[in-house]
Amino acid sequence: MTIQEKFNLNGRVAIVTGGVGLLGSEFCRTLAEAGASVAVLDLNAASSSATADTLTKNGYNALGISTDITKSDSVHSAIEKVLSAFGRLDILVNSAALDPKFDPDAMKKGITPGSFEDYPLDQWNAALNVNLTGMFLMTQACVKPMIAQGKKGSIINICSTYGLNGPDQRIYIKDGERVAFKPVYYTVTKAGVLGFTKYLAAYYAGTEIRVNALTPGGIFNDHEDYFVKNYSARTILGRMAKKDEMNGALLFLASDASSYMTGNNVVVDGGWTAW
Repeated sequence: MTIQEKFNLNGRVAIVTGGVGLLGSEFCRTLAEAGASVAVLDLNAASSSATADTLTKNGYNALGISTDITKSDSVHSAIEKVLSAFGRLDILVNSAALDPKFDPDAMKKGITPGSFEDYPLDQWNAALNVNLTGMFLMTQACVKPMIAQGKKGSIINICSTYGLNGPDQRIYIKDGERVAFKPVYYTVTKAGVLGFTKYLAAYYAGTEIRVNALTPGGIFNDHEDYFVKNYSARTILGRMAKKDEMNGALLFLASDASSYMTGNNVVVDGGWTAW
């Protein structure tokens, strides 16, 4: 098999959760360009349909499905639609996750956004529900058709450098004043993603269901200049990532190019975790 053939996804079907997000939309496009039929799953019905429509207009096979990954009925309904439309399922990219959302009234209360001492329980629970329980429900539903197809498939769980190391809270200081903390749930849930990845890889020993993690570094998304400067100073490459710089690693994990890899974590962080 040539190297081009190893990366080819013709005839395969992929699901991307959080498919309209900054990285999720990139992952959908990458998988489609490699030949896969792509199901764009997201809570927002209009956005998931729009993302899929864009892929379709560009000549790819895509389907947008509004899905609440925290609800079992919604998850199973989405899988049924994928199988009805495409007939199989080969790749799952668990990209959906809550971004750090702070209490908008926190500063008025004298609370620094994201501070551990006052972090709201409802936001903690919401993050656990999406970032871990949602991933559990989606993966549990997706492995069933993979098993039925001959116990073969690739599952890719999106982690974070903050799941490997504690956040450097110094990068959230602007003009000598703290403006935020990276919240506690982010590190806890992303560390859980790695544990989930290793558990599943070991659980499916003896099959060709492979489970790996992809850990991106910080992706530039119109951040304030102070944050870009602070973050970039912590990386070996001296900058934040571009949104398309995770696509090569994603395709590697999804395709036969990584056929001898499971239970592992591909870190694409500009050197953030190397020092």
